[in-house]
Amino acid sequence: MGRNKNKNPVQNNTNIENPDSNMSVDDEIVGEAAESSNLCASMVEVNDSAIVKDDRTSADYYFDSYSHFGIHEEMLKDVVRTKTYQNVIYKNGFLIKDKVVLDVGAGTGILSLFCAKAGAKHVYAVECSDMADMAKKIVESNGFSNVITVLKGKIEEIDLPVPKVDIIISEWMGYFLLYENMLNTVLYARDKWLVPDGVVFPDIASLYLTAIEDADYKEDKIEYWNNVYGFDMSCIRKQAILEPLVDTVDQNQIVTNCHLLKTMDISKMSPGDASFTAPFKLVAERTDYIHALVAYFDVSFTRCHKPLGFSTGPRSRATHWKQTVLYLEDVISICEGEAIVGTMTVAQNKKNPRDVDVMLQYSFNGQHGRVSKTQSYKMR
Repeated sequence: MGRNKNKNPVQNNTNIENPDSNMSVDDEIVGEAAESSNLCASMVEVNDSAIVKDDRTSADYYFDSYSHFGIHEEMLKDVVRTKTYQNVIYKNGFLIKDKVVLDVGAGTGILSLFCAKAGAKHVYAVECSDMADMAKKIVESNGFSNVITVLKGKIEEIDLPVPKVDIIISEWMGYFLLYENMLNTVLYARDKWLVPDGVVFPDIASLYLTAIEDADYKEDKIEYWNNVYGFDMSCIRKQAILEPLVDTVDQNQIVTNCHLLKTMDISKMSPGDASFTAPFKLVAERTDYIHALVAYFDVSFTRCHKPLGFSTGPRSRATHWKQTVLYLEDVISICEGEAIVGTMTVAQNKKNPRDVDVMLQYSFNGQHGRVSKTQSYKMR
């Protein structure tokens, strides 16, 4: 088995059903909402010694990265992502028509344009990066200046011309769902401007975990540092294994079931709910080796006439989010029916809140060996 070497998966999607998350992705990108779960909150930190300090804040770097058109091109060409939002808006015009909409992190303004075309009374498109200037031109070029107002600035600092909005729409999800911590910005906007019983799009997000065989890539990405042209660089290996790999995983690499770690209701949750500790049990569906755990997420729009959504899992059409691979220190030789059990703790990094700290505590007691470990990772 080997990793899918396709480096541009968004352009080569195929229709695949993801039975583990109950998300069926077809040309309409239709899905069902995942089951909710209640999990306790916790915090975890990972060593930050490698962070280089300067006068700019993490927020400065974050917003500067979204000033470049390349990242917006990648997102727009992600047809799973963009077509889902388009379908949600166009097929649920009864929710949009004559309503005031707030687009949080508007980027090029594509979601605002969808809403305007669907009959929104007015759309306020908020974008902090310099892409806001381009969004204004795009709005003007498409004849929606009377419907869409582009506001440049941070949600936490701007003044909306209206006291309340009927709908908040945002594409806030990052790698591993929570990387970049834009979710808290959406929650801030919700608490400040959304009318009672207003609509948040999307409103449900679920994080999943599975285990894979990945010998070739682990050898290339992690074990490589043990012997580099005859020299011991294993000190780098220790750092490399701390950083999750964002890549496309071939569905044939999946060895276990897919476990639901956490479901979040964006319309009701508190900011602190994004930090949590969740138990997991991964049961082998065949005899194989385990080299890594893999996280992915689903999102759902349940306020629609017919619930819509998409999955970023290995069994679904590829997206620009890909999957998040967490390599294990030890290779686990697992037999069908045996299980890896443990907990995953997820929290904002205290020094850089846009980074995510992850701690895995896991154990395995099988026919071919025993493992009990704690590993920490940092999404940055």
